[in-house]
Amino acid sequence: MTEVKHNSPGLFNARRIITLLGSILVALGSGTNYIFSAYAPQLGARLHISHTQLNIVGLAGNAGVSVSGPIWGRIVDTRGPQIPLMGAFVFSLIGYAGMKRMYDEGTGSGISISSAHFVLLMVCSLLTGLGAHAGVVAAVNTTAKSFPESARATTTGLVLSGFGLSAFFFSTIAHMLFPGDTSALLLLLSLATSIPMLVALFTMRPVPLPHTHPGSKDDVNGEYELLPSEEVAPPAAGPNIDTPENGLSSTSRTGYKRSHLRPGNLPDVHGKMLWKSPDFYLLCVILLLLGGTGVMYINNVGLISLALFAKANPNYEEEEASKLQAAQVSTLSVGNFAGRILIGLISDFTRSHFQLPRAYSLCIVSSLFIISQAFAIGVSSVGTLWMATAFLGLAYGSLFGCLPAIAIDWFGLAHLSENLGYLSLPPLIGGNVFSIIFGKNIDAHTPRGDTNTPQGVARAANTVDRGVLRAVLSERRCFTGRECYVSSLQVTLIACTVALVLSTWAARRDDHRQKARKG
Repeated sequence: MTEVKHNSPGLFNARRIITLLGSILVALGSGTNYIFSAYAPQLGARLHISHTQLNIVGLAGNAGVSVSGPIWGRIVDTRGPQIPLMGAFVFSLIGYAGMKRMYDEGTGSGISISSAHFVLLMVCSLLTGLGAHAGVVAAVNTTAKSFPESARATTTGLVLSGFGLSAFFFSTIAHMLFPGDTSALLLLLSLATSIPMLVALFTMRPVPLPHTHPGSKDDVNGEYELLPSEEVAPPAAGPNIDTPENGLSSTSRTGYKRSHLRPGNLPDVHGKMLWKSPDFYLLCVILLLLGGTGVMYINNVGLISLALFAKANPNYEEEEASKLQAAQVSTLSVGNFAGRILIGLISDFTRSHFQLPRAYSLCIVSSLFIISQAFAIGVSSVGTLWMATAFLGLAYGSLFGCLPAIAIDWFGLAHLSENLGYLSLPPLIGGNVFSIIFGKNIDAHTPRGDTNTPQGVARAANTVDRGVLRAVLSERRCFTGRECYVSSLQVTLIACTVALVLSTWAARRDDHRQKARKG
């Protein structure tokens, strides 16, 4: 059949590349929630709050990411990326600027901040999460609509890799320019997370894909593709294809039905249909277990590294401790970055060459999580903690790197961002449960200094001085090493093992479903 071409940009022309680069820039500015553990211990010591309260502050940021997902998703699906980008600019700027101000002001005494100030701190953290998700959902949606199915997992993986590399990027800058200066780090975050959103308003636009009539071959994977600019498959598209007016013979129509048509072959599951889908709930449970494990570790890797370091070095310098935290955050971020790229390449390769559903990548992800937790449980020295952190970053990045492509395969592209928004809720639930368990566990092993005495107040009155800050930090530090937290990791190890079983089941279900479609 003769291919009918329409006027639209080539697959790798300047407009498409600029959109991809703009999306990566936005994602880079949207992943700063991963850097929380780099400044969390200092923030907690400055404001005199417990590890459990500190975990609640971190979870507020995660809640901003997850709870806002369906809302931002619906907006970007129906109105485009501009509104979410403007929201990302405002929320990120206010959130980090507010946290910086609270850190600079401190408490003015040795007692903890008031309940009202603690709620305000949670609100600031929540705003950073709202801004982060607004930016990344706009970037992923724009990229998914600008590249064909054969390259979609790879390109969205590139965008999400910027999201994962964010913590490494900013922690490295902070370490080079102002080591140990938490206030300067928060100022950097307030500016670097908001300015890219303004730049993207002028550079990031969905680029229409080339149109072809059914019957043209996709030269990458040998599948038949139909790629309108929005890649939206209305439910009525199927019956219209079989009508004589389309100019297709019965043989052509049969070949059309049996091939992997895009978007006609994509499902369109959203709204009530999504909530009635067993596959949705299966994926939610996997995300709850794996994503919750990742959130707990990411929010607390700074505390883990300090617990191990403090056991061997009770009288440590705070700047040295900050370097250790930054090193763990950087390792985590690089692993996150690598995972988001590699899983996209692996997913596209196995699908194109072995016809394996992308859901099989969940088995790889679950295995990486199990390895990371096993390493973390066995680590007794901060010098070897990087191995557990690297595997966790690789696993967490892979999880969210493969999620968009799996969501498209299972639920369709027309409502991708909205569906991804709902899928971002389970990691929040799991993260809340596991993080609270972690916070309670480490608080139970932490000796409490009496800061209500005149001597305690005098020591904590001015935490700007490094010596005083170290003394205050020691009152909120666990000195028993891995005993501070290991029971929490045993819980997450069991959770990840359950997730591997469910991932295997999900992959086999998807494989059987695809074979049934091919007839």
